[in-house]
Amino acid sequence: MFFSLFYDAPEYINRKNTPFTPSKVTWNELYSALPKDIFKKSSVKGLSYVVRDVALAIVLYKLAWLVDPTATAALRRCNVSLDHVWILKYILWFLYFHVQGILLTSWWCLAHEASHGTLSSFTLVNDVVGFILHTFLLVPYFSWKSSHLSHHASTVSVERDENYVPRTRSNFALPADDIANAADYREAFEETPIYTAFRLVSMQVFGLVFYLLFNRKGSPRHPPGTNHFNPYSSLFKPQERSGVVISDIGLAIMACILYRWAMQVGFGQFLRLYFVPYLLTNHWIVMLTYLQHTDPTIPYYRRSQWSFVRGALASVDRPFLGWIGRVFFHNVSHNHISHHLFSSVPFYNQPVATECIKKMLKEDYNYDSTNSFRALYRTFTECEFIEDKGDIVFFKNRQGCTNRVVASSSVST
Repeated sequence: MFFSLFYDAPEYINRKNTPFTPSKVTWNELYSALPKDIFKKSSVKGLSYVVRDVALAIVLYKLAWLVDPTATAALRRCNVSLDHVWILKYILWFLYFHVQGILLTSWWCLAHEASHGTLSSFTLVNDVVGFILHTFLLVPYFSWKSSHLSHHASTVSVERDENYVPRTRSNFALPADDIANAADYREAFEETPIYTAFRLVSMQVFGLVFYLLFNRKGSPRHPPGTNHFNPYSSLFKPQERSGVVISDIGLAIMACILYRWAMQVGFGQFLRLYFVPYLLTNHWIVMLTYLQHTDPTIPYYRRSQWSFVRGALASVDRPFLGWIGRVFFHNVSHNHISHHLFSSVPFYNQPVATECIKKMLKEDYNYDSTNSFRALYRTFTECEFIEDKGDIVFFKNRQGCTNRVVASSSVST
């Protein structure tokens, strides 16, 4: 496990060394490869996952209240030293933070499924459940749902995508590619390893909040001040404004509940029981969404070469956190390509969809078993900008180099 942090997986290396040719497969061809019963939604099955994950989080919350009394009882009854008691407390609280962060991320993933209408065959049920789960995590459900569905409709489109849209050479005031030299790239991107680590951690912890508040890493086509809380933001269509208002009201109520609860239990307990797991939840959300489409070997398309299928295929399936990602993140990273192609397939049937489309896609299917933390650092340091011109473009790194090229037999870029 530890040594995997230093190596790229064979699938990634092979993809990096293979010149890119855009897929010619059509959506109808992929659809015809799927058994039609996998599109069937079961409210009982979908909501059973909600009940399970909510119940587990509540049980863990109740157990967390026993951490300090248990440690104190150990001090009195077992005649252990105070240092050992503190060590026990740290271990138990660390376990709580870690596990609760994962469980709350499962809530976010289930709300994500609700936004696609796959938890239940009833729209109202999906939206009520998604609204409650996201509001508890301080995410504006209907506002986020709107921008997320726009992302699905324009994935990796330079002009129209909504999330993690790459900045261009001109955004960094870099000279043209044919005249830029090493000094130009150093001036734009050089930084100490400590500062790189600081930026990476900041993105992981606060990235989702900054995206919602300031459209950070969102589409640059929106004006300054764009956010997910203003119903008149350019992110939303007129018919979506009421949902934005409802989301804002829900967050205001949740903020009041958290404030009153914090006053009742104390600031320290508030931090331990809610805020730290909340920050870890943000970390997992940013990490898994960032790695879904941002990768040195995955293209971005401009209008003349973009299509829905090409955008959906510009994703990477990853065994994110292994069985934990399967069980608690509900296949959101394991089967992300099939999810983009067929978002109406319930998450519990996405593994079947993936196996079906893999046979047809062959080399167009992107998989990467690289350790996810290794992939995170690699992507963060290698994906800096794209060129201002070109119909199919790949990220360039801090030296102005790409990790993958477009095949000469393909379209001109």
